[in-house]
Amino acid sequence: MLVPADFRRRLPDGAIVNRWQAADGWPLRRFDWPADSAAPRGSILFQGGRGDIFEKYLEAFVHWHDEGWSITSFDWRGQGGSGRLSPDPHVGHVADFGTFIADFRAFWSGWAAEATGPHVLMGHSMGGHLVLRAMAEGAAQPDAAVLVAPMLGLGSPLGARGGGWLARLMTRLGNPARAAWKTNERPISPSPRQVLLTHDVGRYDDEMWWKRQQPDLVTGPPSWQWLAQAFASTAALAADPRLARLDIAMLMLIADADKLVEPRTSHAVAARLPDCTVVEFGAESAHEILREADPVRDRALAAIDRFLDDRTPA
Repeated sequence: MLVPADFRRRLPDGAIVNRWQAADGWPLRRFDWPADSAAPRGSILFQGGRGDIFEKYLEAFVHWHDEGWSITSFDWRGQGGSGRLSPDPHVGHVADFGTFIADFRAFWSGWAAEATGPHVLMGHSMGGHLVLRAMAEGAAQPDAAVLVAPMLGLGSPLGARGGGWLARLMTRLGNPARAAWKTNERPISPSPRQVLLTHDVGRYDDEMWWKRQQPDLVTGPPSWQWLAQAFASTAALAADPRLARLDIAMLMLIADADKLVEPRTSHAVAARLPDCTVVEFGAESAHEILREADPVRDRALAAIDRFLDDRTPA
């Protein structure tokens, strides 16, 4: 097993980073780390949030890999190492969240056909929203799923309806691909970005280290169009009647003090899912539960391990 100083700031031995082409030829940056065992535990497809890069989750990947899992992830189109959809490389833009779903549907189809089962789907934040939407739309049928601080509602001082109205208005008043704000993870925030994401300064610094090594991975704030799409997609998913018929075992980790996504909406969506276990965190956890201080992170990983042992027996 790698020591912490190594595995948080270098790719593990045996991991492969390459490109996967979407149906329209768009190249998405992909991470694969096959299990060491000749009889692997199964395969995990992990998808990060808005502006994320898979390097941020290497520490969690090491944990699951040590448990015998093969790990795969890719950067969403328009962010990280998967190019940009805006002329400004520091703006996270997409015209339609349906593009994300189309990419994911095609990727899942190929990955699930080749990866050793059981197949586990995990998503953090925007990734949590998109993988749940993909499951509801029939784009993925995992054996189990884990949603970590999923973006099922956006934190907004105007509320979901007011925030969505403002975002739609701003897309009509100028270039919809322009940045919705200048810095940080949310506009006019009294808290530094690090505090919004994690209480663990060292793990936050890991992200900054990777981005200093590869500046082209930096995404920056979202566009107004991304924001309008996020409000629209989360509202549609929360009201989607297919959630009540989604017969997939799920675990949802919710940080009730989260300032970036709306925990109350996550609880409401979880209550509608037929088979969803919820694990709550209080003021001890910010948005990035898997990159929090050890007491939070260790509890989260233990909950995931128990869930996988129960729902995807070896």
